[in-house]
Amino acid sequence: MGDVNDKPVIAVTGTLREGDLVKGLGVTVVAGGSDPERLRAQLAEMAPHAAGIISFGMAGAIDRHMKLGDMIIGSRLIGGFAGDCDEAWVKALRSMIPTAKVGAMHADGRFFADHRSKNERAGRSAALAVDMESHIAAQAAADAGIPFAILRSISDLSEVNLPPAIALAMKPDGGVNYGAVIGSILKQPGQLPNLMTTVSGFAKAYGQFGRALKKVQGRLGFDLR
Repeated sequence: MGDVNDKPVIAVTGTLREGDLVKGLGVTVVAGGSDPERLRAQLAEMAPHAAGIISFGMAGAIDRHMKLGDMIIGSRLIGGFAGDCDEAWVKALRSMIPTAKVGAMHADGRFFADHRSKNERAGRSAALAVDMESHIAAQAAADAGIPFAILRSISDLSEVNLPPAIALAMKPDGGVNYGAVIGSILKQPGQLPNLMTTVSGFAKAYGQFGRALKKVQGRLGFDLR
């Protein structure tokens, strides 16, 4: 398989904005955007030539004890793909971000927009949070026989309902679909206060993530495994 130091570590996220967080950290970013099949195809091509894959970015809380900006290091993944994260990678991340919560993540491609769906998922699993890319990233890592990790930050709480515009906010390439967001607001102007609160939560999680990453070395911890 060659020397893993000569192979890239792939960081899989949802948006290009999240990808900006790890610029200069020695990883190759792949944004899933709103097109899971494109992400799946990209990773199928890239993973066999990679050293490892880490799913990172924002996440929605399932566990009601999670707070905005809380960092999560995944220990295992459930949902669309079930499996453990690489223990050595988890240990490396924990050593650099000791305040992070360590536990299970859920991902199956669904967008959990309301508190009822989050509560239902909480009752069926022990997951701390949910995202929309980890199951695809984990499957690609498993197929390629390489380590997999998860590093996420809570951007919306378990008890909140996300506004309709959020479901339309991502372009297929991970950019922001401003036209769709504005169109949604014009159709349902009453969602604007909730949208502003949601954006504020994202900004808080984004800032927390940026501060945490200042402590992370070795290609998001991979080289310290």
